[in-house]
Amino acid sequence: MTKKDNIIKWILTIIMLLIGICCIAPFIFMLSSSFKVSGDVMKFPWHLIPESPTIKNFTSLFTNGIYNFQKWYMNTIVMTALTILIKIFFVSYTAYGFAKINFKGKDVIFLVLLSAMMIPSDIMILPRYIIFKNLHILDSMWALILPSCVDVYFVFLLRQSFISIPDSISEAAKIDGCSHMQIYQRVILPLAKPAVATMALFSFTWSWNDYTGPYLYISTMDKQMLSVGIKLFSSGLTQDYGAQMASATIVLIPIMVAFLFCQRFFIEGVTSSGVKG
Repeated sequence: MTKKDNIIKWILTIIMLLIGICCIAPFIFMLSSSFKVSGDVMKFPWHLIPESPTIKNFTSLFTNGIYNFQKWYMNTIVMTALTILIKIFFVSYTAYGFAKINFKGKDVIFLVLLSAMMIPSDIMILPRYIIFKNLHILDSMWALILPSCVDVYFVFLLRQSFISIPDSISEAAKIDGCSHMQIYQRVILPLAKPAVATMALFSFTWSWNDYTGPYLYISTMDKQMLSVGIKLFSSGLTQDYGAQMASATIVLIPIMVAFLFCQRFFIEGVTSSGVKG
């Protein structure tokens, strides 16, 4: 490399480093502030390492007699887990039908499903509320789970992944006497594991961080989710910044853990093909 190329390389490296620091700065601020007393969070000049570190913000979340943080946390875990399990089955099996089963009007039906992606989600708030009220599932986590399980975008994503798997593999399984359900479970899903893991990770993130759904459809505080519950720390005349940062840190931990466990599937999805072994 020439001297000019080295200079350009260093300039680009410094620019990317600055961009990376700007992106991670809010996370560093949140993590540092979670170990500070509320009065030191907005103190100037700001200190990266707390002068008097404390874990009181974390312990008070689970011992506070006003807010039932542990109940919100458990509600969010159950809601997210049920959403992912139900969604993986319905979405992947629907995608399998459009990818591997030939039936009359398949392309037309799939086109109608794709057209639903053009409808803004805000328009569906009132119709959903009326439907949930008639189904008597308002003020329950099912009002959050059921809409999330019908996701046309991931049907399209998994359909494309299933199509990339050679039909010869499915036909060989049919010759061996496998039904469509057996082919789906034993052949297609294992080969499309990276795409399914990608859907699970994004679904986990969206369900875990969802604010609009719990805010609109759940009214009982003991049934509320973390995203809405955390907002209560900033209500009233005073704000407990330390508790807000500690709660935000605890909420972010599962997402980071999920990403660390699923990132290898992203790499595998890029480097592998449909045929394995």
